[in-house]
Amino acid sequence: MTPTLCPSAPANAADAQVFAVIGGSPAMPEVQYLDQAVPLSAELVASVAPALPTEVFRLSGACAQGPDCWHFDEARSACRLAIRTVRLAPVAVHKPPRCAIRAQCQWWAQEGVSGCLRCPQVVTNDLAASALYRRVADPFNHDDAA
Repeated sequence: MTPTLCPSAPANAADAQVFAVIGGSPAMPEVQYLDQAVPLSAELVASVAPALPTEVFRLSGACAQGPDCWHFDEARSACRLAIRTVRLAPVAVHKPPRCAIRAQCQWWAQEGVSGCLRCPQVVTNDLAASALYRRVADPFNHDDAA
């Protein structure tokens, strides 16, 4: 089975790829999806400095699906971040955006269209995150309990 992709991967992931660019404002981020994912290169990282790549890009990488990811629940074989995003975050769009990684995305595989409808507001490293989004992103938050 082909491993799924995390749509909120860290920049240091060996296989990190940019699949979207974050625009809008810090208060209202807007994700613009690329037609094709591109490898995160040193040139791309340098082009956004001093910002972190995860403040400007949405990155995908192989889903760790285990103890290397604080968000992954091995007992349920599920991404708790995806669960919390669907349970707590409001719908951002009314139809799923075109997305270069959907076919391999862990959130899509796990949460289906509900994850996609919230994805455009996700910023992996959001320095201006609201209390709600900090709650969604907190790996120690158990609002995803079954």
